[in-house]
Amino acid sequence: MHICYLCTLNFYLILLNRQVQAELPTKWGSFIIYAYAQNRDEQQPNIALIHRDVDISGSVAVRIHSECITGDLFGSKRCDCGEQFEHSMKIIGEKKGLMIYLRQEGRGIGLINKLDAYNLQDKGYDTFEANVHLGFEPDERDFQIAIEILNDLNIETIDLITNNPDKIAAIDRSTIKLVSRIPVVIPSKTENERYLKVKQDVMGHLL
Repeated sequence: MHICYLCTLNFYLILLNRQVQAELPTKWGSFIIYAYAQNRDEQQPNIALIHRDVDISGSVAVRIHSECITGDLFGSKRCDCGEQFEHSMKIIGEKKGLMIYLRQEGRGIGLINKLDAYNLQDKGYDTFEANVHLGFEPDERDFQIAIEILNDLNIETIDLITNNPDKIAAIDRSTIKLVSRIPVVIPSKTENERYLKVKQDVMGHLL
């Protein structure tokens, strides 16, 4: 079952609706990009980027990636997000898979609060403590959005590209079958060693 079938699907989503889709050639291959939002006026839709030759009858390589404008776009060394995105897209291009890009900047607290958290980190707080100090949970993200997108695309079986046990747990709670985890191995830098250590020791990431 290939992408031509996916183009005909139009299921109703509990949280989102598929608003539009378009062809998108990239350096990783030819994709179809889908925008998901509650309405067409929404300025920051969630995105699915699915390879043109995906085969959804088998296990699909999937990355659930939360937006990190500082890392994904500006190449920040404070985190490993941009490098994780690039590494995952290379895998997705090779395996003809799917990137789900969730607009959950700063683990769901938004860019302005995230920059406030940066300032706290510069004063000695770690990434976990900074979010809590600002009045948030350490991680405010909702991965149910990704489940809804997978259901809309009729993808039932996946190989998940992640180091995050919360994403694995979200899949395990759903009807999606998780076949395997594909680790994202990114060497640390001086600027993000503490950040990665907190992700591993406090948040349980599989680094």
